[in-house]
Amino acid sequence: MRKRRPRRIKIHVEDGRFQIVGLNAWYSYWRDPYHLVLTVPWQGFFGIIIATYLGINVVFAILYLLGGDCIANATPGSFWDHFFFSVQTFASIGYGAMYPKTYYAQSIMTIEAVSSLLAIAILTGFTFARFSRPTARVAFSEVATIAPHEGVPTLCFRAANKRRNQILEAQMRVYLLRDEMTSEGHYIRRIHDLALVRSQSPAFALTWLVVHSIDENSPLYGMTPESLVEANCLIQVMLSGIDETVAQVLHDRHVYAPQEILWNYRFIDLVHRTPEGHRIIDYKHFHDTEPIP
Repeated sequence: MRKRRPRRIKIHVEDGRFQIVGLNAWYSYWRDPYHLVLTVPWQGFFGIIIATYLGINVVFAILYLLGGDCIANATPGSFWDHFFFSVQTFASIGYGAMYPKTYYAQSIMTIEAVSSLLAIAILTGFTFARFSRPTARVAFSEVATIAPHEGVPTLCFRAANKRRNQILEAQMRVYLLRDEMTSEGHYIRRIHDLALVRSQSPAFALTWLVVHSIDENSPLYGMTPESLVEANCLIQVMLSGIDETVAQVLHDRHVYAPQEILWNYRFIDLVHRTPEGHRIIDYKHFHDTEPIP
C-alpha cells in the first residue's frame, strides 16, 4: 500500500512576521467543503451554487435520456428537452407540458424530487451560516509605542470599536513571540504572556489604550530595537468579547512587527474638552504619534 507523503507547510518571513503560506485562504479547503463555502468570496459562493445546480440537472437529464422515450411531449433524444424537464422537476415548477410516462422516469423523478429538497435545505443552511458569522470591526493603531509612563518603560497601542454598539466583557490578551535557544542548543519559537494594566473592559464602545509595563517581570525587559529584530519578535494581540447586537462571541487579532514599534514616542491625545465642558473624541489622530522631548 502506497504511503501518503506528509504535506509540507511553507513559512514566509517578512519584516519579522511569520506567514504560513495559504493559511486561511479559501482555496486551501478543497478537502473541507463546509469551510470552503464559508470562506470563499461571495462571487465564488454563487459560482459554486450555479455550477452545482447546472451539474445536478445535467446528470438527471442524462438519466432521463437513458430511459429512451420516457417523457411525454419531449422530443426523443433531445438533451435540452430532458434538461429543462429536470429543471422543472428540481424546482417543483410543474408546468404540466412534460411529464414522466414510464416507471423508469417516475423513479428518476422521485429521486430528483428528494434530492431537490436536500439541496435546498443545504443551500439555506450554508447561506445562513455565512450571514450569521459574527465579525468584529475593530481598528488597531498602525504602530505601537514604547516610552516612559510613570517612570516605567511602557508598551502601548490603541484599539477602537468601529461599530456604533458595544462589545460586552471585552478581553484583550497580548503575547510576545520570539526565537530562543534552549540550554541544549535547540532552536524554539517561544510564546510569552504580556501582563496588561487593564486586560478587560465591561463595555468596549469607543477606544481602548492597551498598556503593558516593562518591568523586571516583563519578557520585554532589557530588550532593544535591535534585539527585537534579531529575535524575530512579534507582538500578537487577541481581542474577544460579546457583540451586544447579536449576542454572539466575536474575535479579532492584530500583529505588530519590530519595525512597527516606535521607541520614545507617545500617542497624540484623542480626547478634547469643549468650552461647554463636553468631551470630544477626535479619531482623526487615532494612529498619530509624537516624539518625547
